[in-house]
Amino acid sequence: MNGLWALVPLVLYIVLCFCPFGQIFAVIAGIIVAAVMGGHGLMDVAAGIRAGMGSFLGYIGLIILLGGGLGMVLKRTGVVNCLVAWITGKMKVDSQRKAFLLVMICSVLIVSVLGTMAGGNAILAPVLIPIAASVGVVPNAMAVLLHGAGATGLFLGPFTPPVVALMEFTGVSYPQYLLNAGIPISLIMWIVTFFWAGRVQKKYAGVTCYAEQAEEAALDLANYRPDGRTKLATATFFVVLIGLVVWGISIGGGSTFVLGLMLVTAALTGLAGRLKVKEIIDAVCDGARPLVWLFFFFVLLDPFINFISDAGAFQALAGVLAPYVEKSGHVAFVAFTTLVGIFGVPGAAVAQAEVLNKMFLELAQAQGIPMVLWAAVLLVGSQMTSFAMPEGDMQGQMGLARSDDLKSVLCNGWLICLFTTLYVVVRAFFI
Repeated sequence: MNGLWALVPLVLYIVLCFCPFGQIFAVIAGIIVAAVMGGHGLMDVAAGIRAGMGSFLGYIGLIILLGGGLGMVLKRTGVVNCLVAWITGKMKVDSQRKAFLLVMICSVLIVSVLGTMAGGNAILAPVLIPIAASVGVVPNAMAVLLHGAGATGLFLGPFTPPVVALMEFTGVSYPQYLLNAGIPISLIMWIVTFFWAGRVQKKYAGVTCYAEQAEEAALDLANYRPDGRTKLATATFFVVLIGLVVWGISIGGGSTFVLGLMLVTAALTGLAGRLKVKEIIDAVCDGARPLVWLFFFFVLLDPFINFISDAGAFQALAGVLAPYVEKSGHVAFVAFTTLVGIFGVPGAAVAQAEVLNKMFLELAQAQGIPMVLWAAVLLVGSQMTSFAMPEGDMQGQMGLARSDDLKSVLCNGWLICLFTTLYVVVRAFFI
């Protein structure tokens, strides 16, 4: 039971994550309680935080910062606008269904490139809303589309924080991850989102709408023509990104390769867009600035998790659950772990995946769960929380879509949770 008592700091952290104090406060409180219960002094805590700077979680925090920086470089060189204009130019939007597809494709692409749903859709919304409004798409449906499709960009991009973290936790390669987790779960979400948005559109057609000014603004995009500098920056971005991703996979670069990939891509894209070296550095810093809190959070999370793990909490939990898992089998274990992740472990998604992995990895290995399936379990368990509950991500996408219809977005989230959970459970039957 001593080991189980060591879970108290984790329970406190989970409770505080639901309070308005913020996640950094929650993890600091958890560290203090874990240190007191474990007899750790101030120097132990300081040493743990120092180690957190060089830990994998700290590395993920740095990747998040650079992701924001790369996004700002793409914005200042005009690459983002060029991509949107190119996609919209290929799709003549003359129906609501085409508008749905346009919004989803643009959102998935930009979010997977930038590594942030909030930042990616914030750039897209002012451009896509006029186009969607011109064929009568209502704000309620737009909110569903931005949230449901945008999130999948985080599941597919080769250097988005969730993908990098899950590959590190499970040891699977990027193609293995895509084939077994990223693509199947994204397909489920696209299908659910597309059809639910259609239902919401029918329900609210004629009830809500965008202002006429939004429809008139669509003419700006129709007349947009990227200059030579922007075209060169866009071409450079694609060539460098694709080339480095292929090379990284071929040499087995893994998560370590991501940092170099992002730095080189940002530098060469910025130079191709005729930004000065100082302007590139400033763009990276400006893009990273709003995300600094996440870096601190991940650095602090590492000693917090280590204090709990060193006290034997996760091993004790595994010992308590092992008899029940053995009786119920691997299918029930997969379902249980996924639901615990969705409804029982709040916080940043990568942090949720880390906690889930620490709690249940030994049991998963004992049950013979393949790591490709475990990657899918961690993905659903850590990412679907923002679909099951009205968290900041959901509210943020509603705000970008200029909608206050929480019910429609939340119902879409519940359907996504249901079908993605069913996916991992069904996969467990075929082990």
